[in-house]
Amino acid sequence: MSAKTRDVNLVDGDLVKPMLVLSLPIVFSQIMQVAYNLADTFWVGRVGSEAVSALSFSWPLVFLMISFGGGFTIAGTVLVAQNKGAGNHDQVDHVAGQTLGFVILLSAVFAAIGYLVTPILLPLIGTTPGTEVHRLSVEYTRTIFLGVSFMFGFFIFQALLRGWGDTKTPMYLMAFGVIINVVLDPFLILGFNANPIFGVLGLGALGDSLFAATGFTGFGVQGAAIATVFSRGVGALVGFWLLLSGRVGIDLSPRDLLPERETVKKIIEIGAPSSIEQSTRALGVTALTALVAYAAVNAVGVDTEIAVAAFGIGNRLTSLVFLPAIGLAQGTSTVVGQNLGAERPDRAERAVFWAVGLITSVLVFVSAAAYFFAGPIVAVFIPGEQAVISVGIDYLTIIGPTFVFLGAFNVVNGGFRGSGSTRTAMAFSLISLWVLRIPVAFVLVQFFGMGPTGVWYGIAFSNVAAALLALAWFTRGTWKESVVDTGPRVPSDD
Repeated sequence: MSAKTRDVNLVDGDLVKPMLVLSLPIVFSQIMQVAYNLADTFWVGRVGSEAVSALSFSWPLVFLMISFGGGFTIAGTVLVAQNKGAGNHDQVDHVAGQTLGFVILLSAVFAAIGYLVTPILLPLIGTTPGTEVHRLSVEYTRTIFLGVSFMFGFFIFQALLRGWGDTKTPMYLMAFGVIINVVLDPFLILGFNANPIFGVLGLGALGDSLFAATGFTGFGVQGAAIATVFSRGVGALVGFWLLLSGRVGIDLSPRDLLPERETVKKIIEIGAPSSIEQSTRALGVTALTALVAYAAVNAVGVDTEIAVAAFGIGNRLTSLVFLPAIGLAQGTSTVVGQNLGAERPDRAERAVFWAVGLITSVLVFVSAAAYFFAGPIVAVFIPGEQAVISVGIDYLTIIGPTFVFLGAFNVVNGGFRGSGSTRTAMAFSLISLWVLRIPVAFVLVQFFGMGPTGVWYGIAFSNVAAALLALAWFTRGTWKESVVDTGPRVPSDD
């Protein structure tokens, strides 16, 4: 590890330990992202059911925006990693600045379009214009869109540092942002009038005094958006300062931010497939939810709301299991990128196989627990609702054993992305969802009358089949070509 920065040496010496050192902070950052969302939901829930509904209606638009824009940050990870591995440190600064400038410009376009079309798109998701829920949804979503440049700025900072081999600095900055968000949420959402946080802290008199002085009753659900934008904004500004000061190894100058045609073209070539991949994944969840509802309607003795609720709980459980796989997949992308840049494709390949072995060894125990303890696990999320628990048990006992394959698939796809083969990663994600999962589930529901259970088997089948196909394609080795010009490698100072 460098004496001045926190980047990990990934192209020499031991392979497994630095890969874990790189990946674990990503997992912790993902967990903190969950904490971010939970804090918003917890305090918005104190406003009322309409505010919670507004948050639910807004989330698909916000998630779609984050998914599409986030794909382009992957280009920053790939280009920084491969240029660092090749020893092209001046080029690292250039591609980092170009990616940052391009993503911020893209986010400004997103902000303008999103702000204008929000009132039009929300009714398509299910809000009714003229209602309080619609008004609150518009307020929340528009506020998020106004601050989208800060959000994207933070995401690109994470991506660039990840490509450099430093995941600890983004983790610390994420923790700082979560603390700001958690502190701001109760006050911006509820104000000072009867805010329970004062009671918990034994400061009821202070709360009464502040309310008497200001009359501030909070911004409601919009307050959650303001807290999110502000905390992300602080993180983004600190990240920009670190990049411009050179304190994190990458040392940007203002001229690096000015778009250059060839570099921007490369960013789009690498980033666009990842944007499509992430966006269609978001749409796929919506399609599967609709299919679960359709299956329940056409099944005997199955309530639609119960089936959809069980599917929602199952998705949340899968998302939690997904966290270590995401961390290791993103870490693998960096290891592959740097080693291809260093013209060490065999080491890059070995890294992917090690990562598959690591995630498999972890998730095999998770899969076993999901199968044998499905009832207690589901009951934690919805205690007392026996009908939902029963359907949730079916979900977990069918899909749980395939968590191993789901983890392996994501790690292999991370290897493809690190090589710059984002089209390959996109193709396998699309095949997994739109060829192996949704059509198979539909056939089991429509022609075999399996109801929601048919959807569970469709998901399980796709997890296994996609992993086997991706691994088979990976062994062909066609991904081993670097996407950057590699000159003679400069020895590491580590």
